[in-house]
Amino acid sequence: MGDVVHFVVGIFGNAFALFLFLAPLITFKRIVKKRSTEQFSGVPYVMTLLNCLLSAWYGMPFVSPNNLLVSTINGTGAVIETVYVMIFILFAPKKEKTKILGLFTLVLTVFAMVVLVSLLALHGNARKLFCGIAATVFSIIMYGSPLTIIRLVIKTKSVEFMPFFLSLFVFLCGTSWFIFGLLGKDPFVAVPNGFGSGLGAVQLILYAIYRKNKGAGGEESVEMEKQKAKPHQQKPSAAHEQV
Repeated sequence: MGDVVHFVVGIFGNAFALFLFLAPLITFKRIVKKRSTEQFSGVPYVMTLLNCLLSAWYGMPFVSPNNLLVSTINGTGAVIETVYVMIFILFAPKKEKTKILGLFTLVLTVFAMVVLVSLLALHGNARKLFCGIAATVFSIIMYGSPLTIIRLVIKTKSVEFMPFFLSLFVFLCGTSWFIFGLLGKDPFVAVPNGFGSGLGAVQLILYAIYRKNKGAGGEESVEMEKQKAKPHQQKPSAAHEQV
């Protein structure tokens, strides 16, 4: 029975995470339409890609047993984020293109190093520990990306730049994978997603407090404001959201 519940929770986590990965579609529809990346930053998408790659690797059966659902959704996320990065590079100005290409190369290098070290130098629990720590660090970074938006909401007393459904799926995704990690007794899944669940809850509470103070901006202005507030950070929209 416990295994069935564990599996069902993982399926829900996959669904909620997929919504988070697809959230930036509005932004990229605008980029393609205008054939310009304007003031958007490509860094969040490259960093989310690294998080997805590391999490997908951690979920592989020969790294950590009983976490295949972690691999499937993060593998899917890695494909989606790669498409985002390629589109961004295609339409970015020369200076930004060079920066994102360099960062993209660095991400692939870091991932390759983790894979090689874990396969060639580590075995059993040591391999799981090494890959788990790497995945956890970047998951926490990903979930921490909305902190600047939370600060903005408190400062302006407006939820204009914090869409409700984005916050809702951050909460649902984090909570699902937190429970999944607890049921599987896996701290490398439970800890970062527990952090994400807590941040999602804070966003929903702030939304409830300031929900009547909405500006006229839409999803696109949300993305733009987020990138201005955190040009160094990676994720989906809260949308980048990862597991």
